[in-house]
Formats: sequence, C-alpha cells, structure tokens
Amino acid sequence: MKLNLKVWRQKNGQAKGGFETHQVVADEHMSFLEMLDVLNQDLIIGGKEPLAFEHDCREGICGACSMVINGRPHGPNKGTTACQLHMRSFKDGDTIHIEPFRAASFPVIRDLVVDRSAFDRIIESGGYVSVNTGQAQDANAIPVEKNQAGESFDAATCIGCGACVAACPNASAMLFVSAKVSHLALLPQGQVEHENRVQSMVTQMDKEGFGACSNTYACEAECPKEISIENIARLNRSYLGASLSSK
Repeated sequence: MKLNLKVWRQKNGQAKGGFETHQVVADEHMSFLEMLDVLNQDLIIGGKEPLAFEHDCREGICGACSMVINGRPHGPNKGTTACQLHMRSFKDGDTIHIEPFRAASFPVIRDLVVDRSAFDRIIESGGYVSVNTGQAQDANAIPVEKNQAGESFDAATCIGCGACVAACPNASAMLFVSAKVSHLALLPQGQVEHENRVQSMVTQMDKEGFGACSNTYACEAECPKEISIENIARLNRSYLGASLSSK
C-alpha cells in the first residue's frame, strides 16, 4: 500500500518546526512503527536525516511510542498504543498526519520525541509505601476485597504515555495522576501515606504546568489502557479530604 505521510520535523525545542511530506510503501501487516522504520530507511538511503521517534518495548507496555496520528493520540483505534496500531487500519493512498504530543509541559526534544519527565517528577513526589522490615509477609496476610483489588489493578495499568494530556484541551494530567494515586489508595498498604501522597502529587502536577480538568472525557476516550475518569473523582475526594484534615 502506498501512503502519503505529513510528518512533523523539528531539530530541537528552540527551532521552528513544520510538516514534511513523504511517500512510503508499506505492508498492511506492518505495525505503525515498522512503517516509520521503512520511512527512515528510505531517508537514510536518500542521504537525509532520519525521523526521530521514541519507542522501546513495541508491545503496548512502556508508553514510549507517544505521537498524534491524524489528530488522535496513538491513532484511530480505541485502547491501542501507536506501536500496536497496524497499517491495515489505513487504506491505500491515505494521507497520514503525524506529530508530537502538544503540551507546554511536554517540550519537544526533536521531531516526534517530547520530554515527558514531568510525569517522572510527579511519581517521585508521591513518595513511598511503608512496609515492615524483616521476613516477607504471607500473600494472604492482609485481606483485600475483590472489587477493590480489581479497581486498583485497573488503575495500575496506566503506562504514563501522556495520551490523556495530548487529548485534553487544557493539557491536564489529572487522569494520569488520579490513576497513580488510586492504585495505592484502594489498597490497605497505601493508606499510611495516602494524604501526604495525594497532596504532594497534585502540588507537583500544578508546578509542572499541567492544566485543570474540565470534564471533557477526552482523556478516557483516548487512553490506550482505557483508564476510567472515576479515578479523577476519587482523586478530587481524596485531595479535599486531605486538605481539610491537614488544617
């Protein structure tokens, strides 16, 4: 299949960027990143600078393959990362626009690569979980209600890719932060530091310059792991409760 690509190129965060048009021949069974590999091979053969894009596992686990494809973070398929998007989702002759995540808190490093270290700093601000030293506890020593365990696991599936930020008109990181808070808040092991954790992570989120949530639901719609916005409601309740108890 022949495709027309309009790809964002930008040498660094200070340089002016713009779209370049390229043609590529791809197989429908290729993943989207494999198609970009073909593009880079063509560019190198032609003596041009290859396109910079981030990737690691290519299994939908790490969240590194963050890019906006035809206006949607990770592309047109629901619950799918860019690396797990296959070219059979497109048609011969299609024009595909590819650009980096757009957010002030995700500055462009080069081409499609953005700096998402703000997420790392939010995670670091959450601190730790207290555990007893000595021999490891038996797996069933602390009973956890099944529904709570399931909700905690669902929140923990967040891979921190930043699609929620890219999809949000306010570039809010609330879905990410709420997922990271919720997966510990729902377990008894996460209760000791819970109030400090939620206050610290929200404070760091604001410090990083992310916008406020305005309930457009775009984050949930574009999340490759389909994280529920119920986590945002839980975060708001937790933050309010922690703020009142600390006064």
